[in-house]
Amino acid sequence: MSPVPQGPSRRLLLAGALAAVSAAVTGCSSDSEASASGGSKRLRIGYFAFPSGDLLVKNRKLLEKALPDYEITWIKFDSGASVNQAFLGKSLDIAALGSSPFARGVSGSSPIPYKVAWILDVAGENEALVARKATGITDVAGLKGKKIATPFASTSHYSLLAALAAAGLEPSDVELIDLQPQPILAAWQRGDIDAAYVWLPTLDELRKDGTQLTSSKEIGAAGKPTLDLAVVSDDLIARDPEAIEAWRTAEAEALRLLKSDPDGSVKAVAAELDISTADAEAQLAQGVFLTPEQVVSADWLGSDDSPGKLLTYVTDTARFLADQKQIDAAPSEDVVRKAFYLKGLKGLSDDLK
Repeated sequence: MSPVPQGPSRRLLLAGALAAVSAAVTGCSSDSEASASGGSKRLRIGYFAFPSGDLLVKNRKLLEKALPDYEITWIKFDSGASVNQAFLGKSLDIAALGSSPFARGVSGSSPIPYKVAWILDVAGENEALVARKATGITDVAGLKGKKIATPFASTSHYSLLAALAAAGLEPSDVELIDLQPQPILAAWQRGDIDAAYVWLPTLDELRKDGTQLTSSKEIGAAGKPTLDLAVVSDDLIARDPEAIEAWRTAEAEALRLLKSDPDGSVKAVAAELDISTADAEAQLAQGVFLTPEQVVSADWLGSDDSPGKLLTYVTDTARFLADQKQIDAAPSEDVVRKAFYLKGLKGLSDDLK
C-alpha cells in the first residue's frame, strides 16, 4: 500500500469504514426502526473478540438474565472505526470502543450521537508494537523508513503515533499502512510489512517471530494511556435508561468475576475466542482490569456530576490527534464532558460500598 504521510480526515475514516461495517450490521435495520419507534425491547451490542469483562457478560448471559423480556443481539466488530460508522447508521445501542476512536467520534461539528458510560479495561501489554526479527530492528527509532501496519482510528494507531513522537519520528518518517488485525497477520507472514501495532490475539502471533519495541502499558505510564470504553447511543439514553442501568450492573459483575473467579473467567474467554484455556489465561494476564469501585472513582470515570480523570485523558487524546493532524481540531473539555453519560453511577457507587 502507498505511504500515508498524514492521517486521513474524520470524514474519510468514517467513509472508509462503511464497507467494513456493512456486513456486521446487515439485517439490523428493522431492529433500528423498531427501537426508534419505542415499540420493541431490543438491544444491539457491539463487542470485540478481545479479552475483557464484555466476553463474560456475553458468555454467561448476564444481560439476558437481567433483561429476560429483551431481544439482545451481540455483533462482533474488528475496530473502533467500524463501531463509529455503525453508530452513525443507528445500528447499535451499546458498544465497546477504544478511547482514541471515541475522541475522534466526539470531535468535529457533527459529533457521533453516543456517550461513554463505562470502562471495560485499560490497555496494558495486550496492545504493543512489534517488529519482525528479520529486520533487525530493536527500538522505535529504528523504524524510520519502514512499513508499519495498524488499524487506523484505533487505540493502537494513537499509541503508535505517541511512540513515534517519543522516539523523535514524524508519521511521514515511516510508511503507515491501514490494516485490520487479520490482514496484519497475513501481511506479516508474507513479509510485506516491517512492524505492526495491534492487540490480542493477533499480537501474540506476531510475537512468535517478532521483537516487541514498546507496549500501551509503557506508553500509558509515560502519560498517554488508552482504554477500552463502552458507549451508549443518545437514542437509548432517551428511550430506556433502565436498560443501561441493568447493563452497567452486568458489566460490574463481570469485573468482579475476573477477580473472584479467575478459572471460570478463563473458561468463558476461551469459549468465546475459541482458544485454549492456557492461551486465554495468558491473554487475560496482559490486560489491566479495574474493579467496579475504581471505574466509578474520581481516578477514572467518576459519577453523576463529577467526571473523573477519564475526561482529561480523552481531551488530551483529542488534542494529541489534532497535533498529529489526525483530526481537524480538538474539542474543548466542555464538549468532551457532554459526551459522558454519568447519570445513575452515583447509585451504583453507593451499592458497591
